[in-house]
Amino acid sequence: MKILPYFLLLVVCGMVFFFFRGPEHYDLLIRNARIADGTGAPLVKGSIAVRGDRIVAVGDVKGAAEIEIDARGTVAAPGFIDVHTHSEAIPELPDAENFVRMGVTTIVSGNCGTSEPLVSAFFDKIKAAGCAINVATLIGHNTVRRRAMHGYYDRPPTPDELQEMKAFVEQGMKDGAVGLSTGLIYLPGAFASSDEIVELAKVASAYGGIYASHMRAENVKIYDALDELLRVAREANIPAEVSHIKLTGPSAWGQADKVLAVLDKARAEGLRITQDAYSYTASSTGLSQLVPDDARANGAKALRASLRDPKKKAEILAAMKEMRERQGHRDYAYAVIARYPAEPSLNGMSIAEAAKLKRGSDSLEDQIEMVLDIQCRGGGTGVFHGINEADLQRFLQHPDTMIASDGGPRSGEATDASHPRSYGNNARVLARYVRELKTLTLPDAIRRMTSLPAKTFRLQNRGTLTPGAFADIVLFDPAKVNDPSTFKDPHHFAEGFSDVIVNGRPVLRAGSLTGIRSGGPLRAPSR
Repeated sequence: MKILPYFLLLVVCGMVFFFFRGPEHYDLLIRNARIADGTGAPLVKGSIAVRGDRIVAVGDVKGAAEIEIDARGTVAAPGFIDVHTHSEAIPELPDAENFVRMGVTTIVSGNCGTSEPLVSAFFDKIKAAGCAINVATLIGHNTVRRRAMHGYYDRPPTPDELQEMKAFVEQGMKDGAVGLSTGLIYLPGAFASSDEIVELAKVASAYGGIYASHMRAENVKIYDALDELLRVAREANIPAEVSHIKLTGPSAWGQADKVLAVLDKARAEGLRITQDAYSYTASSTGLSQLVPDDARANGAKALRASLRDPKKKAEILAAMKEMRERQGHRDYAYAVIARYPAEPSLNGMSIAEAAKLKRGSDSLEDQIEMVLDIQCRGGGTGVFHGINEADLQRFLQHPDTMIASDGGPRSGEATDASHPRSYGNNARVLARYVRELKTLTLPDAIRRMTSLPAKTFRLQNRGTLTPGAFADIVLFDPAKVNDPSTFKDPHHFAEGFSDVIVNGRPVLRAGSLTGIRSGGPLRAPSR
């Protein structure tokens, strides 16, 4: 009977502790925020508490913390997830300042068929360098094909080569890649058959991966390209992602609803299809895309030899004419030289302007010669103004469209005329398409940057502000967020983002980088 008083004493002590204990203590506490939880739900006022790398409480949170942030006047959202980047150089720029300053806390690299060949080695380099943001990767088909076939061959792989390609993809998936990417306008992927891609996608599918494709066409031939993507999704039983969905060239403009109808029909039939888009009416890629694949498949030396042969040159010129006219362009004034190492003084000029300067004429013939000369002298990158604003907005409005930059890490110190999307993509969506044009609501725009990409690319416990999720958090002022980077002057960081938290630690605090690199490799979960 002596046990009972002891038991009652324990109960009383427990009650006293419960009612009179001190306040909860956290590592980080964000107070007075307008919270967008990432699901698309309306914003609510409240606080967010973090311990370690996880969110532990959201809403009416009591207590204190080592770091307390008064978020009055700002929106707190999950860190943005950019699923389409070209960030193989991230170990050389591990602060990822351009991404951080537009609220991005997680990126997916390895897009458009090009990736680091060995996923494990890529992740090791990221870990060794330290990184301010989380980095996932796809395994690139062009990279795999080039390694297995030892060149840019316009032929199917042999059975042994195909087996080697499949082994590369399987190893990449085992090492944590989130899926397979293709870039089917690029060499050597342009020479690959649909059958080849299906076989490789089956390997990625077996590990729960996604198939992300820069399709063979984004112009009037886009429907054939969509058919191929849907075939891969169906036969490989794999989710498929249309990379940077767009319609390029005046000939294709005005067909956004028709393109989306094709994708919606596929979804209704049970295929798992999504798309991403950036918020600009210009694309960017190599100027080599203005030259036919066959003409440049064997390098600059072979191209120069072909141009000395009147018959072969005539064939190249005819193919360039067909390519240009198919897109609806009269000349190459829409193409701007972004980075041309052989002659940097031409950076920022259109092909027409460069031809006028270098050849004394901007005639179509001189523009063509300018394009070929650039390719023969090592090539360069370009910005191509060929997208219609109305089409862009329709693609942005679709509920399955994610926001992705198609950019890469930038230091802000470059002097070329590269695309501004690497600096301003997310900020531009929030400023232009949410605040100014009201194309999207703020909660839905945030959903496209957070929970939708996290779910699509299997980034577990990211993309929402909920207890148990990783503490990737961004604070921004929706009235001040802005993208000062322009096509003429692209190297400016986004504005309006005050704080960025990655895995529970502030990498941007009150507008300044902290030097903390709390990100790192993000491996896909094993199936």
